[in-house]
Order: sequence, then C-alpha cells, then structure tokens
Amino acid sequence: MKVLITGGAGFIGSAVIRYIIQETEDSVINVDKLTYAGNLESLSLVSESERYIFEQVDICDKIELDRLLLIHQPDVIMHLAAESHVDRSIDGPAVFIETNIVGTYTLLEASRKYWLGLETDKKSAFRFHHISTDEVYGDLEGTTDLFTESTSYDPSSPYSASKASSDHLVRAWLRTYGFPTIVTNCSNNYGPYHFPEKLIPLVILNALEGKPLPIYGKGDQIRDWLYVEDHARALYKVVTEGVVGETYNIGGHNEKQNIEVVETLCNILNELVPKQSDYKEQITFVTDRPGHDLRYAIDASKIEKELDWTPSETFETGLRKTVEWYLSNKEWCKRVQDGSYQRERLGV
Repeated sequence: MKVLITGGAGFIGSAVIRYIIQETEDSVINVDKLTYAGNLESLSLVSESERYIFEQVDICDKIELDRLLLIHQPDVIMHLAAESHVDRSIDGPAVFIETNIVGTYTLLEASRKYWLGLETDKKSAFRFHHISTDEVYGDLEGTTDLFTESTSYDPSSPYSASKASSDHLVRAWLRTYGFPTIVTNCSNNYGPYHFPEKLIPLVILNALEGKPLPIYGKGDQIRDWLYVEDHARALYKVVTEGVVGETYNIGGHNEKQNIEVVETLCNILNELVPKQSDYKEQITFVTDRPGHDLRYAIDASKIEKELDWTPSETFETGLRKTVEWYLSNKEWCKRVQDGSYQRERLGV
C-alpha cells in the first residue's frame, strides 16, 4: 500500500512514518511544508528506506498537490498537517485558519479530484483519514464525564476552532460528495521527538538546565495522555481497518492534572539525574492563559471494541521512556532549541 502522509515531519506524523516503515511493508510519501515544528531529523531512522519519499509541499498549494497525487498515486491519505500549539494560536490565529481550514479544504478538493479518476477497485479501497484532536469538544465540567464520538463540538481556542472547522469540512465532503473519509480525535500526545514548546519536553529540558518549570494557574487542568507510538499504531489500524464515515476517539486512559505530570517528571529526573536539590523546587506557577480548558477525557471504548486497539504504555512506563529518550538524545534537543535543524535545511 502507498500511504501519503501530510505533516509527516511533525511529532505525530513522524511517529506514524517510523511505524509504517519499520513495522509494515507499505511505502510512504511524506508531504510537509517544513514549518518551525517540522523536523526531518525525526525521520533519520527510516529516511534511507527505498519505501520512503519526501516532498516539501504546502497543503494550501493546489497545483503542487495535484502534481503529487498524479505522480505518486497513493492508496490512502493520512492528513496530519496542522498548526497545533494553543498559545501560538492565541498570539497569531491567522496561520491556524490558513493551514488548518484552508489547507484542509484544498487537500480535500485535490484528493476528491484524484479519487474520482481512479479505477473502480482502487477507488473503492481509497480512504482519506483526517487526524484531529479532542480539543474540538471543549472541556468537561464533571469529574466522570468522557468525550465520546457523539459529543457536541464546543471549541475554546483559535486552534481548536480551526480543527473543529476542518473536521466539519471532512464530514461534509463525505456526505455531499460521497468522498470516503474517516476522522479520529486524539488526546494529548507525548513521547520521543516532541517539539520542546509542549509541556512534557519543556519541563524535561528546563529542569536539566536549571530553569523554572512554568505551570499555568494552579496546575489543576486535567488531560488524558497518550504515548505517541501507541497513537501511531492506532492511526494505522484506523486507516487500514476503519469504516468509512466513522469517527474514532483515541485516548491513553491516563487522566492527570498538569501539576501531577510535572511532579512525576521531577521524580523520574531525581532518580535518573540526581542533583543536590529536588527538581520540584524549580516549579513556578504563572498566570493562566485565556480560555484555558479545565478537563479533557476520552472514551476510547469504540476503537477498542471495533478495531481491537488498546494503548500498550501506561502513563508511568511511557513517561519514563520519554525522559530516557531525551536524556539519550541531547544533541537532537540542542539542535531544535538553537534552531540549527532549520538553518541546515534552508542552506543558511
């Protein structure tokens, strides 16, 4: 099978590509614009494979998308390309509208045109898998409520609103045009190769450098944490075995307050990289961000029952693996932090 993946140089996209190249016989066309969060070094383990091709293309560029689809003739498309950082969406929402909404529309139209021209067998097997977030649902007030696939959308940030819009576009293309789409909504991912603006890698690197560990508000916001390699496995399950028109929620069964996450990271670091003082002494509470959702929690029973997927990692095992990876890959971290990974690809 030929799998075209948008955003394949990003955190989740690169995990999906590594999984497909290392664990299957399928080939991958990685389509990525290479924004600040796109890092081809995350694919160094598989980039030499004869089953891997990289194309630096913006999903808003219809002409280039038409060319790619014509040349590579993919069997399925997995759409992961997106701007994803909530804080950045608050500071500058325009790029989120452009990439997440206009880009998804452009990709849908190019893909639909390509799909209509396929031969019958290939056309019936084709899938457009749109990867989204649980943040489209807003937040949960109760302590026991869970997001299901039928939960109403109530996005809180420019980021989640743009992803909600893209989800609606994908479902509209299914209903109006019969275009074979599947949607997945996932909880917070963590793991190796995570860009260090996100909570877990930020805390690990700040702790090691003796910097403050910033926590919004009281740190009582609750998130469900999903190890990225478990997510990659789930996404491949969905695109190969999922039912057209269905939505699947993917979660890690790991609801934790942000303060719990940070304190657990500090405990692991205290064990693995001990110093005279406790890393928890670096915790600093900062002003909460606008519109901050309090609690996310996913009901992943549908994908478990229908596709036989469950996460392999617990929060404790996944977090320890993540810390150990960052400790063993300091050069990768350094190159991301100082921007040298970008300068090299731009020829600067």
